[in-house]
Amino acid sequence: MDTALTDASRLPGERPLGRGAAFGLLVFANVLLMASTSAPSPIYPLYLQRWSFSVTILTVVFAVYVAGLIGALLTVGSLSDHLGRRPVLVASLLVAAVGTAIFWAADGVFSLVLARVVQGIATGTATGALAAGLVEFCPVGRPHVGPTMTAVGTSFGLAVGGGLAGLLVQVSPRPDAVLFPTLTLAFVVLAALVFAIPETAIRRAGGLAALRPRIGVPREARREFFAALPAIVAGWSVTGLFLALAPSLVRDVLHVQFGAAGGLCITVLFIANCAGGLWAARRPARAATLLGAVLLSLGAAGLAAALVFASPSAFIGASTVSGLGVGLTFNGTFRGISGTTTAHSRSEVFSAAFIVSYTALGLPALAAGLAAPYFGLETTGYLYISFIAVLSVSAALHAAKATLTTRPPATTPVGVRETA
Repeated sequence: MDTALTDASRLPGERPLGRGAAFGLLVFANVLLMASTSAPSPIYPLYLQRWSFSVTILTVVFAVYVAGLIGALLTVGSLSDHLGRRPVLVASLLVAAVGTAIFWAADGVFSLVLARVVQGIATGTATGALAAGLVEFCPVGRPHVGPTMTAVGTSFGLAVGGGLAGLLVQVSPRPDAVLFPTLTLAFVVLAALVFAIPETAIRRAGGLAALRPRIGVPREARREFFAALPAIVAGWSVTGLFLALAPSLVRDVLHVQFGAAGGLCITVLFIANCAGGLWAARRPARAATLLGAVLLSLGAAGLAAALVFASPSAFIGASTVSGLGVGLTFNGTFRGISGTTTAHSRSEVFSAAFIVSYTALGLPALAAGLAAPYFGLETTGYLYISFIAVLSVSAALHAAKATLTTRPPATTPVGVRETA
């Protein structure tokens, strides 16, 4: 058991906020970061009309966010293991404020690309520290809450960002002029509040060496990490489909002219994602991963049928099923991975997992954007959904085999193991 992290109030650098308040603040930080990353998606069609660029450029704008994020994860993703969680989080929140400020002042495609790169850097810098901090501040005696809130907070933030932006698209001619100033101010205030949390990672040498681009997974975590990959890739590919293409599919293939529909379909996915994450918390990690992969397979079939019959109601139903699958697989895989980490490697392992996650989020979406001019948006949608279906079935078979042949892994970082 990692006794150094069982009571944050005993650590050096103590600040006024207690353990519970610090945990709540980190949950909010995770939600706000994720909301800021999904908020531009419903506004993209307006940018497309305003500056007359193509769907391919739209997916490039989406993909550069992933490039910035992965670049940050490869270099500074584990930095909080050396410098401490608090300074890394403060820096990342201020960088996030710069990103939303660039969106606020955007006057063309270059501004959108720059804003998304900066957003990606901010999220990639914060990801490992946030995931580790939520594990370390989780309520005493409830060690599963940290990984669960990482998964659920991510999903809830993405739902809130997409939903609010979608509603603003419907009621305001310039939703970006309302949304991005608000987010900028919120990030600045939150960065100031983070100074009040206790420090959970003791500063140690090796910070400069940690900046060398690498993906590190300690030997003790590798088996569980690689077992989780099929489900991680399947779930995050679904997320990429919705954030990059769903608003355009809803408008141009399903022929829904309601302006908020694109953002609301993102919200439906991520609300279901939250529900799936909470559902997963009541199940063993591998059982949650298996159930999630099955639901991802069913959701992909439903999305394809919705496009075939141009049915918005079928699309909503399939979005709900897919969202439940994403939440179950996200929570199940990350709980399994969390159980193999220690304080000295925690943010490094989480960063490696998120590198895989965000690669699965961005590369298929970019490929779809490049394919759309040649095959058309509808056919590209079918190809993307088919790719998700193959991944999901593969993940389900892999998870079923792992569940039948091995005992369930540890689900917490403090030595508590699940029973089947």
